Amino acid sequence: MKKCAVLGLVILGIAAVLGLSKANQPQSGPTALWPGIEPFRTGDLKVSEIHTIHYELCGNPKGKPVMVLHGGPGAKSSPYYRRFFDPAKFLIVLYDQRGCGLSRPLFELRENTTQELVGDIEKLRLHLGLGKTILFGGSWGTTLALAYAETHPEAVAGLVLRGVFTSTQAELDHYYKGVRSFFPDAYDKLAGVLGEAPSPQALLRLVQSKDEAERKKGARAWVEYEFKIGELTAKDMDIVRMLLAPGLADTIYSLGLIENYYMANRCFLEEGQLLRDAGKLKDIPAVIVNGRYDMICPPVTAYTLHRLMPKSRLIIAEASGHSLNEPAIEKALLNAMREFE
Repeated sequence: MKKCAVLGLVILGIAAVLGLSKANQPQSGPTALWPGIEPFRTGDLKVSEIHTIHYELCGNPKGKPVMVLHGGPGAKSSPYYRRFFDPAKFLIVLYDQRGCGLSRPLFELRENTTQELVGDIEKLRLHLGLGKTILFGGSWGTTLALAYAETHPEAVAGLVLRGVFTSTQAELDHYYKGVRSFFPDAYDKLAGVLGEAPSPQALLRLVQSKDEAERKKGARAWVEYEFKIGELTAKDMDIVRMLLAPGLADTIYSLGLIENYYMANRCFLEEGQLLRDAGKLKDIPAVIVNGRYDMICPPVTAYTLHRLMPKSRLIIAEASGHSLNEPAIEKALLNAMREFE
């Protein structure tokens, strides 16, 4: 069955952000994606003197609210996300975070921190008149969901998390260095572009170069690395096709820039903060899904979080990497949302 690249899915990176999705493929069976739908409303919300975020509403205006937190940071929303929810039962809220997608200004790093993104979720929730809301996030989206839920636990009806990332130093070291044990070719290729060992600081310097060609080269190299390590069976031909696909240049650059900006600042979180404060989530039902062979977000973090959340259920998806569209992960997330119907 032929796969097609989409304009952005999830992450901490392109593996789930620009993964090869099944958005246009026919599905069947009890765990099929819901049919594609269009928004019944779109809008823009000014959240600071600088930033305006773009959002869309799909599904049932009177349904249970669920807000999708896309990956990156620096990725964007995708129509693919809409298909994880029964449109008759859920009010589906998608939006693009600061500096990326259809939010403006594009590529803006000022007033762009985890705390400000948490504030945006609350502003959007209040703007839309939502009550307690389910948060659906993957990779970086889990980081943001946890940060929001620990700040506003009273506003969260449930959490559906895929590929957990809490921005500890150990996770960052694995992401930029430890992966070499499994992908020495991808690691060395990225190091060759940088001229030094990969780190968020080195990548940030390159993607902020005064030379446009150097900026683009750095962003492409980062996205290629993420794509290769993120999907269980990513093929080089698919990666090349994705990097050259029309309309993706801005998303590739925003990922290279914003993601490494956040990682260079440890996502503006204290060491271990999200796990330390997980007790604030003790009354929130959650389903946590992690690929067994997730090279970006190894399952040990999801396992640790699960043990700190008494109302959580952990699903380790076998034969799966990091990407949202891994079959076992897709199935687990569809089933998770049925639990919240």
